[in-house]
Amino acid sequence: MKHHHIAMTTPQPLTLSLYAMATRFELVLAERDPVRVRAAGEEALQEIERCEAQLSFYRSDSEISWINRQAAARPIQVEPRLFRLLQRCATLTAATEGAFDVTVGPLMRAWHFVGGTGRIPTPAELEAARASVGMQHVEFDEEACTLRFTRPGIQIDLGAYGKGYAIERAIDLLRENGVTSALLHGGTSSVKTIGAPPDNADWQINLPQSLKECGDQVTVILRDQALSVSATYGKSFMLDGQEYGHVLDPRSAEPVIGAQAAAVIGPSAADCEALSTALLVLGPSWLSALAERFPGYRGWIS
Repeated sequence: MKHHHIAMTTPQPLTLSLYAMATRFELVLAERDPVRVRAAGEEALQEIERCEAQLSFYRSDSEISWINRQAAARPIQVEPRLFRLLQRCATLTAATEGAFDVTVGPLMRAWHFVGGTGRIPTPAELEAARASVGMQHVEFDEEACTLRFTRPGIQIDLGAYGKGYAIERAIDLLRENGVTSALLHGGTSSVKTIGAPPDNADWQINLPQSLKECGDQVTVILRDQALSVSATYGKSFMLDGQEYGHVLDPRSAEPVIGAQAAAVIGPSAADCEALSTALLVLGPSWLSALAERFPGYRGWIS
């Protein structure tokens, strides 16, 4: 879970909000006639609720929970859109050298960042968790639209992707319903825009204070683009003068130490979430690879 603040500097004519995915979503409809598009806004927020019902790791009746319970025993038929989402996650894992991995849940639990503030696991706990992490253990059958886990203990947790995906789905619905000016954010850490506000060239988003030393650009301009910020602060614990944050490197099984925050801007809110997580794990040296492998995306890290 990411905790930080992106400040919106544009007036908000009509704001609708929703609490889902353990996050407060806010939708700003900046149409000249916002009343006309209120129904479209409410439908978009309902789409976020539908995504939560399908994707939530914490809801026993979600499709993800069902996959987690069954896929180690046999191939599981998956709804086509969810199948493509999980395939995209696997592609992103490969393209980020394993720094983004939606099977990292067992490590999060070993470090007690699930339902707790964290503590150092025992070597045995860490070894058991590491054995149950890795997208290479998720096998896809495109023709049958099935997936299976090739070892027991694998669990998919879309915490670092699902929120951006839900924002993406909601924004698509707004466009289909004729909305030409909107901003939707989830927990202020993931945001996507449509068009520009009336009488303004673009949406202006202030990056968190921790990223301001990355260069002169403190405010980013968004028009039909997304932005995600990942940070180590928000949930952490101190031991012997060292702070351990809740963002874990799936490859080393250790919390990220060094960088405090990373931001990525680009076309997809979901991919921005994955890439800001990966950038935080991999550090500034990955910025050139990010630009090369993901045209249209750029990042900051401090």
